[in-house]
Amino acid sequence: MALTDVRVARPEEPKHAPPNRAKFWLYRFDTKTVPYLLIAPFFLLFAVFGLFPIIFNGIVALRNWRLDDPTLTGWAGMANFSALVQDTDFWDALLNTFGIFILSTVPQLLLALMIANLLNRKLRGSTFWRIGILLPYVTPVAASTLVFAIFFSRDYGMANWLLSLVGFGQEQPLDWRASTWSSWLAIATMVNWKWIGYNALLYLSAMQAIPKDVYEAAAVDGAGPWKQLWAITVPMIQPVVLFTVILSTIGGLQLFSEPMLFDENPALANGGYDHEWRTIAQLIYKVGWRDLDLGYAAAMSWALFLIILIVAGVNYLATRRLGGGK
Repeated sequence: MALTDVRVARPEEPKHAPPNRAKFWLYRFDTKTVPYLLIAPFFLLFAVFGLFPIIFNGIVALRNWRLDDPTLTGWAGMANFSALVQDTDFWDALLNTFGIFILSTVPQLLLALMIANLLNRKLRGSTFWRIGILLPYVTPVAASTLVFAIFFSRDYGMANWLLSLVGFGQEQPLDWRASTWSSWLAIATMVNWKWIGYNALLYLSAMQAIPKDVYEAAAVDGAGPWKQLWAITVPMIQPVVLFTVILSTIGGLQLFSEPMLFDENPALANGGYDHEWRTIAQLIYKVGWRDLDLGYAAAMSWALFLIILIVAGVNYLATRRLGGGK
């Protein structure tokens, strides 16, 4: 038989199973559609409870809207904002807000940084100390503020008792609510007590990610703990520092609960006998829900919003520059 007549049998090629269209569409649904369904509730809730109130508040700020006079309605244009510029109560409240903000935010972040640096060392019972500094944060703000209101009481407050131990205020106790600087200091103490531990844990979590070799090399070069903190730690945790600065700016300029509950009669929202510590948030509450002028209160809200944006932007640029960022 000739060689040309020999045929080599080839193995039959496997037949591919027809594609399962159900599995294919299920896979596309799982990878393309499900992620949007999972994040959709947040955006829906934000649109209803966040975006819509902001837009509606902007409309109210441009209208005459008084609950005690339904006949006074219609568009006011920029009249509410023009009145705001000439309102001495607004500027006094702005001064109080910035005063309390500076007394609370600057010491708060510095002390949080120092505490986080100490907790980053090898300490006995480190877990106990880390949990302990967070306890003020989990305490309800109403309860802690009421305790501090008693602490700063004029006649039987522990603050005056501590001052009397060093010979201050023995003849006449200090009335913490009677003057501007003392009321600012008292409210700033409440804010610092609550938020120092929270910011310290944020700093500590960022410090834990810094390689130990960096500190060992710096120690070999002769850098002490203080030099390591400002030359190594702070620049390497700059994103967290920026986050806490922005967060503290927003919270500090919107301060409401602490000064509200520090007043002996919180329902009036006076912020003291002569408005010594009345913040902008308190003034907005008073104008809107006691004076029933919702249009003017909305204009104040937008003014506060713009102030927060400006201050947050300035703090952001200043923090980046101090941290070596561009």
